[in-house]
Amino acid sequence: MSDAPFVRRDHQRGIALLTLDSPHNRNALSARLVTELREGLDEAVKDPGVRAILLTHTGSTFCAGADLKDPAAGGPLGLAELLRSIVESPKPVVAEVTGHARAGGLGLLAACDISVAGEGASFAFTEARLGLAPAVISLTVLPRTDPRAAARYYLTGEVFDAAEAVRIGLVSATADALDGILDGLRAASPQGLAESKRLTTAEVLRTFDRDTAALAEQSARLFASPEAAEGIRSFAERRSPSWTR
Repeated sequence: MSDAPFVRRDHQRGIALLTLDSPHNRNALSARLVTELREGLDEAVKDPGVRAILLTHTGSTFCAGADLKDPAAGGPLGLAELLRSIVESPKPVVAEVTGHARAGGLGLLAACDISVAGEGASFAFTEARLGLAPAVISLTVLPRTDPRAAARYYLTGEVFDAAEAVRIGLVSATADALDGILDGLRAASPQGLAESKRLTTAEVLRTFDRDTAALAEQSARLFASPEAAEGIRSFAERRSPSWTR
């Protein structure tokens, strides 16, 4: 495996740029990627020259979800901690998606304060098709997404596009809005951003306080189940799982 970073860091006019760059596993949430992403977030938060953080990606996939071969330290709780660190960051985090986002990648996207998606972006909650459920990522997804749409896409695993992601509230805007969003963040004061963000994330953080332990337990239980083993095995073998009709 290359020694190149899985999360590249850059700086552009007051914006810390964190680029997911782990093409061998489609930017899945491996132990190394999660560690490097948390380090990049921490560095950006501590840098007085950074007004906001832009999370983007290389390749055709923003994030494929959990890395089943190399899970993040702490398992489901480790993922919850990553998502909470984004929500709690006093500096706004903006996500730019120009490719595919699946499963846990949608939780990462929903943790960000603002998100934009290009025409080539696609989204799917694929967990139910593998014998799993979008448990931990519900901490960020459900407070910010239309409940009827969440029910549909959680249950069916259907793929939907950027326009639908904007309509249901999972994504803030289409990609052409990004420059204006970043200019607006550059024009705001650090205190104004931090205190305004505190207002918009209060309910999400209450959800973390209330539900993290139960959702992490649910996720761990499902991953250890025979149905999930069959679902994950069938996915790796590119065949239909035994329950498909």
